[in-house]
Amino acid sequence: MSRLVHPEEVWGTVVALDFRSESQSEAVLKSVRDDMVAYFHEVDRLFSTFKPESEISALRTGQLSIADASQIVQEVWRLCLEARECTEGAFDPWAARGGFDPSGYVKGWAADRALEMARAAGIEHVQINAGGDLSLLGGIAVGEPWRIGIRHPDDDQAIAQIVTLNDGAIATSGTYERGAHIIDPSTSLPALGARSATVVGPDGGLADALATALVVAGRNGAHWFVELDEYSAWVVDRHGDQTWAIGPAFS
Repeated sequence: MSRLVHPEEVWGTVVALDFRSESQSEAVLKSVRDDMVAYFHEVDRLFSTFKPESEISALRTGQLSIADASQIVQEVWRLCLEARECTEGAFDPWAARGGFDPSGYVKGWAADRALEMARAAGIEHVQINAGGDLSLLGGIAVGEPWRIGIRHPDDDQAIAQIVTLNDGAIATSGTYERGAHIIDPSTSLPALGARSATVVGPDGGLADALATALVVAGRNGAHWFVELDEYSAWVVDRHGDQTWAIGPAFS
């Protein structure tokens, strides 16, 4: 089996790539890695809120309208609208201070599209770990799924859950890592619904958005999640050490 591991600093974090293939050479893996890395930096150039020259910065300052934005930015705008509707406003990039900020969606969305580069090249097994949010293709090997540990919000050395998965995405949001940076769109104050939420599903961008929305909504406000048949969630409650889960991945 050919294997290639590569860390890349981009999107304000480290994106760790892990390629494994029974059929493709190391040269193919390196070529796909190079294409992925170039794509990640192009996404950062378009979507970074920290780059004044990015399209997102231009949208936020009113220098650019969404009608005049690039097709890729328009696509993410549309997907964020769908995620806001799906979560009944618990995920709302337009409520961010300074204007539209799709950071809570675009990382998983871009990782999913990078996986398609590997799939097209015939690479069977890929893990893209973008600061703890994962997009997965295949498994560790044929017949062996990825085994992903989910840390407990109170102890970064403790594994609270283990998820086994072939293909798909896992995203976690939590106030324990980001302090008060997850904002409740309805109040413009720090989210108080849950301490952390992990979502497993087929789409990395939506999984990331759903995890953020669950931290905002909490158990009482997350009735919309039960309608998402392809997604599962494991949530650490705001008070005490209580947890709750929805969906087969955590049954």
